[in-house]
Amino acid sequence: MRASEFLERRDWEGLADLFDPNVELHGTVGGLEEGKILRGLTEIVEAFDAEVDEAWDEHRIEPQQFIDADDRVVVLHREYQRSKSGVELVVDTASIHDVRDGRIVRMQGYMNPAEALASA
Repeated sequence: MRASEFLERRDWEGLADLFDPNVELHGTVGGLEEGKILRGLTEIVEAFDAEVDEAWDEHRIEPQQFIDADDRVVVLHREYQRSKSGVELVVDTASIHDVRDGRIVRMQGYMNPAEALASA
């Protein structure tokens, strides 16, 4: 999915073409941000930049599989992270992207890929 590539490169202009202007990012189920909602690409970009720059020396998300679920796409990811203190993490996660008129309107992350698949 091109969104993953744009996100990895921090190509915010490229993402703007893929996201609805009123896109919502819901905090990761099972994560620290569960229940939090960011609205609009500007708010999402600012939060992403702040989190990645403050907490991580390295942070990348590699999509492993895309599953078409009608007007949703489930993405299974492998996340690689190295904190500023040198702690390294590799974790399998997932996200659901709701699509309308060819643009992403809502995203929901999941710490547990099985929960994402059940939800979709």
